[in-house]
Amino acid sequence: MNPLNLTRRQALFAASVAVSAASETPNEVDHAAEAIHQEPVFQSNRLRIYDALLDSKKFGQIMQLSGAVEAMKLGDKPPVISRVVGGDFSSFGGYITGRQLELVPNARVVQSWRVGSWEPGIHSIAKFELQEQGATTRIVFDHTGFPKGLGEHLATGWNNNYWVPLRKFLAL
Repeated sequence: MNPLNLTRRQALFAASVAVSAASETPNEVDHAAEAIHQEPVFQSNRLRIYDALLDSKKFGQIMQLSGAVEAMKLGDKPPVISRVVGGDFSSFGGYITGRQLELVPNARVVQSWRVGSWEPGIHSIAKFELQEQGATTRIVFDHTGFPKGLGEHLATGWNNNYWVPLRKFLAL
């Protein structure tokens, strides 16, 4: 007897949907994931900014201007930044590490990026899009895929350890 007056085909379809829904992994896609979007503007051309982000020596100067290395007692290990896709980078005494995923000269840098205190295997994506606007350059910056709850902390870190000291560096 069929209490809902369903055809056999409708009953089988309803049963398959119920079994499929029950077997799905909960939270497969987290639609509430955090992301950082910032658009700092610098009094410089994009060539100089691109170079500052990818030149180990210049980025070392930016790190020193941030004060983070001393404040966090990260040691005196200098940054090592590869300028080739697939190459590794390490900065802030090795506390920040990653790999260059995409490099478009003077236009875009996309990195797999991680903090040393994160659980092993956790990598985020940091994307720097350089947009020259006359005498200034806007970095359209997006950071995604980092552990939940760290958005505000990381956003403050990008400002204090990248944008503010980069501005100082470019003014030298």
